This record gives sequence, structure tokens and C-alpha cells, in this order.
Amino acid sequence: MNWNERLKALAERPLFNRYAPIGVVWAVAAIAAALLKFPNNNFTIFRHVFWHVWEGLPLYVPYPEVYHDVNLYGPVFSCVVAPFAVCPPLMGLVLWLLAMAGLLFVAVRKLPIERRGRIFIAWFCANELFTALSMAQFNVAIAALLILAFVLIEEGHEGWAALMIAVGTFVKLYGIVGLAFFFFVRRKGRFLGALAGWSVVLFLLPMLLSSPEYIVGQYGAWAEALTVKNDANLFALRQNISLLGMVRKISGRADYSDLWLIVPGLILFALPYLRLDQYRHRAFRLMFLASVMLFVVLFSTGSESSGYIIALTGVAIWYVGVPWRRSRWDVALLIFALLLTSFSPSDLFPRRIYHHYIIPYALKALPCVMVWLKLMWEMMTRDYEE
Repeated sequence: MNWNERLKALAERPLFNRYAPIGVVWAVAAIAAALLKFPNNNFTIFRHVFWHVWEGLPLYVPYPEVYHDVNLYGPVFSCVVAPFAVCPPLMGLVLWLLAMAGLLFVAVRKLPIERRGRIFIAWFCANELFTALSMAQFNVAIAALLILAFVLIEEGHEGWAALMIAVGTFVKLYGIVGLAFFFFVRRKGRFLGALAGWSVVLFLLPMLLSSPEYIVGQYGAWAEALTVKNDANLFALRQNISLLGMVRKISGRADYSDLWLIVPGLILFALPYLRLDQYRHRAFRLMFLASVMLFVVLFSTGSESSGYIIALTGVAIWYVGVPWRRSRWDVALLIFALLLTSFSPSDLFPRRIYHHYIIPYALKALPCVMVWLKLMWEMMTRDYEE
């Protein structure tokens, strides 16, 4: 029996071929992340978003006596985090992480991919999930919302898909990339109407916790805070872990605009839309989901380590979502992404290499850049007929 047959035999065993074991692993990862990282500074910020809205305090100024850094999520996040903010801190953190892991688990299970592929995605992303959960960031939920938006569009539930995109956008802006699926929406008028309606609801929703004047003012402050943060991220050691950051940090140059990379990236991202004859193939549409999940991380100065749960999920979808057999080079690229992107922050990776090369030069992004470029080539040249 060769190595490929052995791997297939291993994958068929109940431990690796059922949802229950991986569901338990994800739940344990959430609880472990909560216990190991408590008190969690990020979750402390999130809890206070609710309480600051409730008390009418500024959302985007430092509170050094309570936590480090500042909040960068939209005012509607106060409503999202409210059920967890009113709990005792440790209980709230555990429930917060379990809720995000559970949402992503449900989203992965709903992907229009064969069962074996969905289970593979869940196992492949398990380590990166733990990394993201340890930071308690909303990125896990963003990954889930993007997948659910795609799935709901595929199922013809345009109104609910619009809600997923609106929530992601009003909390962290990342969700707006879900509009990339618009060309696959069957009832476009209904979708746009729902998107407008949900946007109004989410804009007004935090006003239930505070005054309209206060909330409107905080939306303005949010825009200012994001602008300041974008400038601060350019050379930040643990921020801008993206294609943009990798190029800037390796070159050491500060005298150019990121638009020199973003504009060609957008053009390359959009080119597969020209292949109208491929729209009818679900696998082709699924690759747009993978592309979106990679693009939003690789072309954002706000990308950080916890955001790679979005990109790694995109890598896994890229690998299992096509109708042809993956080559050895594809397998090598997948393993490269797992090792360098997912495991480099762990104790299994040489610390000297991680601290002297991976962090300073944002090399966590490198495998995902290679996968995205390979994906773009495939989407422009391959036939996705099953």
C-alpha cells in the first residue's frame, strides 16, 4: 500500500470521517482558548463596547485603565456582543468563542461540497481556528458570514444572504466583499432591496441602547479611527500581515501607495467574471468564495494573524472544491500553507525562524498569495464542468 492509499484509508476511519469528532475538537479548542487566554484583552474591549454604548461613552478612544489598544468595530457590534457582555467575564468569553466556532462549523457543514470535503476543511482549519479563537477576534465569525452569504445565495435565500453581508460590513467592513457574489444572485432586485433594508435596521439597531445623536456621532468617529489605524498599520510588526505588508516590509519602502498593488489585484480578481459560460458550474462559483476569502485578507493593511482563519478556509475550499484531481504540486502548496501560515505561530515551528523572518516580513501571507495566484490562473483557464 503506497502513501496515497494509506492516507485515504486513514481518512475513512470514523475519527476522521464524522462530524462529531471534529465538532468536539473545535469546541475543546474554544474552551481551551478561553481558559488559556483569560483575561483576554480583546474580549475586554468587546465587552466594553456594549457598556460604553449603554453609558453613552466614546467608543474609539483609549481606556488604558481598563484595556490596551482601542475598539475598531462598528457601533452595531454593541448589540452583537451584548449577550456575552452581560455575563461574568470568563463565562462570557467561553460562550463568545463557542458561539463563533459553532457558527463557522455550521457554515462549513452547509458548503455545497461533498461530505468528505467539508470534513477535510474542518480538520485542515482546526489549528488556525485555535489561533484565531485565542485572540477572540470577530474574524472567525467573518469567515462564517462570508460562507453563509454564498450558501444562501446558492439556495435562493437572497434576503438572508443580504443580512450576512450587512452584519459583516457594519461590524468590521470585511463583510462587504460578499457583494462579489452579486452576479450569481438570481433575484437581484430582491437582494438589493433586502440589503438596503437590513442596512437601515443595523444602522438604527444600536440606538435601542443609546440616543440617535450619540450613535450617529460614533459612526463618524469610527470612520476616523479606521483611517488612523490604516496609517499606523503599514509597518506595524504584527499588523498588515498581507500581500501589501509583505511587499512593504521586505522592500523596506514607505514612499509608494498600496494602490500600485491593490488595483492590479482587483483587476486580476475580476477577470474570471468574464467567463460567463462557466457561471453555470457550481464549482466555478465556489472558487469565487475561495478567492474572496483570500483576497480580503491579502489586500488589507488591517490583516493580522487571527484573520488567517478566513484565508486558510479559502485555501481549503480551493483544494477540495474543484471537479478534477489535484496534482502533487497542489498538494505541496496545500502543505506549505498549513506549515507556514497555520503552524508558524505555534511551538511546533522553529522560534528563531518565526521571530527573525516570518513576523518581520509578514511571510505568513506568502503561501496564501501563491494559492490565490494559482486559483486565479485556474479560474481563467480550467473547465469546471463536473
